[in-house]
Amino acid sequence: MGDASVTASSWRLVERGRVVLFKKGQYAGKLAAIAQIIDHRRVLVEGFSSDASKVVPRHAAPLAYVTLTGIVIPKVPLGVGHTALQKLWNNEKVEEKWANSKTAKTSAKLMRRRQLNDFERFKVMVLRKQA
Repeated sequence: MGDASVTASSWRLVERGRVVLFKKGQYAGKLAAIAQIIDHRRVLVEGFSSDASKVVPRHAAPLAYVTLTGIVIPKVPLGVGHTALQKLWNNEKVEEKWANSKTAKTSAKLMRRRQLNDFERFKVMVLRKQA
């Protein structure tokens, strides 16, 4: 018989401590951590930030509104409270990890490009042709 190799799946799992990025709704573009899984469509999330405008209060969010990131806060206990989750968030330096991620850099670049006026777009085009 031939040798068979078993490997773990490479997709991102919905789990306690997984950091999510909101893609729809009133918190679009903000980060939060999964505190509890409610059912197969909803999770309890809460997001922290040093900037008050980026804070996500604890609430039930549909999984259709979020994107799972590659950042996971390890060892989040079942039914974790606000203070404990905030402490774990700060210890893992989630905001720094997000700022250094490829996804965050790409979205920042796209946002910068969207805010360019016509002449600035022209300058970018000329500079790209020179390179």
